[in-house]
Amino acid sequence: MSKPLVIVESPAKAKTIKKYLDNNYDVIASVGHIRDLPKKKLGIDVDNGFKPEYVNMKDKTTVIKKLKSAAKSSEGIMIATDMDREGEAIAWHLSKILEKTGVEIKRIVFNEITRKAIEKAIANPRNIDINKVDAQQARRILDRLVGYLVSPVLWKVFYRGLSAGRVQTVGLRFLCEREDEIRKFISEEYWTIEGELASSEGSSFDARLAKIGGKKTDIKNSKEAESAVSDIKAENLVVDKIEKKERKRNPYPAYITSTMQRDAASRLGFSAKKTMILAQQLYEGVELGQEGAFGLISYMRTDSIRISNDAYKNGVSYLEHKIGKDKISGDKGRFKKSKSAQDAHEAIRPTDCFKTPDSLSKFLGKDQFLLYRLIWQRFLASLSIPALYRITRVDIKAGKYILSSNGRVLEEKGFLAIMPDRKQEDDVTLPDLAEGERLTVNTLEGIQHHTEPPARYSEAALIKTLEENGIGRPSTYANILAIIQTRGYASKEKRTLFPTKLGEEVWRILDKLFADMFEIEFTSGMENKLDEIEMASIKWQDVIEDYYGHLKIDLEKFEKNKEEAKKLVQEEMEETCENCGLKMIKRWSRNGQFMACSGYPECKFTKSLDEENLERECPKCGGKLKYKNGKYGRFIACSNYPECKYTEPVTIGVKCPRDNCDGDVIEKRTKRGKTFYGCSKYPKCDFASWDKPVVEECPKCGSRVLLQKYNKKNGNFLKCPACKHEVYS
Repeated sequence: MSKPLVIVESPAKAKTIKKYLDNNYDVIASVGHIRDLPKKKLGIDVDNGFKPEYVNMKDKTTVIKKLKSAAKSSEGIMIATDMDREGEAIAWHLSKILEKTGVEIKRIVFNEITRKAIEKAIANPRNIDINKVDAQQARRILDRLVGYLVSPVLWKVFYRGLSAGRVQTVGLRFLCEREDEIRKFISEEYWTIEGELASSEGSSFDARLAKIGGKKTDIKNSKEAESAVSDIKAENLVVDKIEKKERKRNPYPAYITSTMQRDAASRLGFSAKKTMILAQQLYEGVELGQEGAFGLISYMRTDSIRISNDAYKNGVSYLEHKIGKDKISGDKGRFKKSKSAQDAHEAIRPTDCFKTPDSLSKFLGKDQFLLYRLIWQRFLASLSIPALYRITRVDIKAGKYILSSNGRVLEEKGFLAIMPDRKQEDDVTLPDLAEGERLTVNTLEGIQHHTEPPARYSEAALIKTLEENGIGRPSTYANILAIIQTRGYASKEKRTLFPTKLGEEVWRILDKLFADMFEIEFTSGMENKLDEIEMASIKWQDVIEDYYGHLKIDLEKFEKNKEEAKKLVQEEMEETCENCGLKMIKRWSRNGQFMACSGYPECKFTKSLDEENLERECPKCGGKLKYKNGKYGRFIACSNYPECKYTEPVTIGVKCPRDNCDGDVIEKRTKRGKTFYGCSKYPKCDFASWDKPVVEECPKCGSRVLLQKYNKKNGNFLKCPACKHEVYS
């Protein structure tokens, strides 16, 4: 007996949905995309309306056969892929493959995988939204044009294997421009005057100089600080003004994709990519013992803070049961949505608030539990009343000087009882003071400070900047950050992103050759045009044609000035070639920079940069540190050798992937000079790899390290050393 066929992307999602549909439907997973542009060529007919050439993915042959077989014997097909543009595009590709079966094909969508949501979706099928498909298709074509036409420019300037990305390059731009700001920053000295005062009854409290002669303090050196301290001590200190007020602190709305990624980074230390993998698992369904698979959160790619009436009622019901009606806000619409938000579907929230994190802890992995708790807390906190503080400000007059002291006491926890701050601040209580009361100085001193350069981006900060500038969309943030790091354009150390030397050089060249293509406003405007395509306001071909016109002009300019562009990344050195006497220059290869004869290709002499200085001093004697080559590869040594024999290995910023090993992965070399990577704890740990490890989580098995691979067929890609899963950018 034939049944309706429901097609989803993942086996986990299929399992959860199957539970709600019982045996009345067949449910099959496509395991993601089944068609794409070809890998070995552009696949876009730029002379014929930018018509894309889609091919079936080779690794999906078996899946496609299974889908066609199931479709032929079904009484109808419902495609239930994710509700974003990419999900709509997958649904469209599936329909193209299955349309020859002659079976009716419909589209269903749902914001959460629960019985009620699934049943409602099946009762309200629709046609595939071709406008959404066109918007996603336009994005794919734009990215392909940049990847296949701009990347070869980098090959000619640097070396084969590098790649450029339409949106990722703007992310790299933010990192490089911030690094440039830090280099140019000049620190300035300033001083504050701080101390401890005592009331007439002897109660002490802290105070700080706020104004001099009615103006904000601007003390620039120790002499001015000493003079101010001396003057204040010589004056009578009198309480001039006491101001008391209450201040409300409102909760934040339920998570959208960017705020979830940022909070998971700052509170849990998760990368954006890891957060999205975990969120996908929670959305698609987790096995809850005898209850079976259950979708724990709503759809996780969203820019909307809106919540449904059912979700609101569920959250309020839980709060009434646990903390009482008086702790609930009662104002469902108090949060204002962003003007740039598409608002296509709900905020990220638990599907059932009564499924508390603690009650599910035995069914969830450690990281799943932490992310679910964060989402659960944030949603319930958004329904709660504000926190209420009692604020006291005291101004103390000492001649022309005004000192101030601030007190803050939390009177009503409100939403903070559900979701406490990452770092909780203690109450600051001031003694009972009266205007006109005389005070005495216990201690008072000048404290030296220096202005700090702007901070480098963390993943959370970069996501916020991308969002504020309209670069990318909720579904792309994690991918942007992952690709920048995978390509070797940036590295992450202690949650901070640093552009690599290669990354800075790549951005410098792209900015020089394609300045208009990677402008922030231009890229943001392109995102808006993709939104307009979805709304059927403009045709996708017109958007591509306009973009390609700009790109073609830049490519033609490059071809005319190719040799000059190459010289931009070649630094002439004092050293001369040992073969012909010409100047040596720095050039790039897949293994970094090296010295080569400027007479190439007539003279092919090369030399390693083993004596290159580092921008660090020797911790032992203060001398300059240098890279050196030894029997077992590169290492770092003091330039004052043999007087100072300090050395250290060249680490690559990756911890050893072996369980229970706290070593670092270091660059080493075989006796024949071939570079490989091994553990710094050798021989205690024998981890070794020819391929460079990077800190990326395997989406299949969760391994915390992947290996950088390259071949002519696929270019750069990552491979898991544990399960051998391959990850392509």
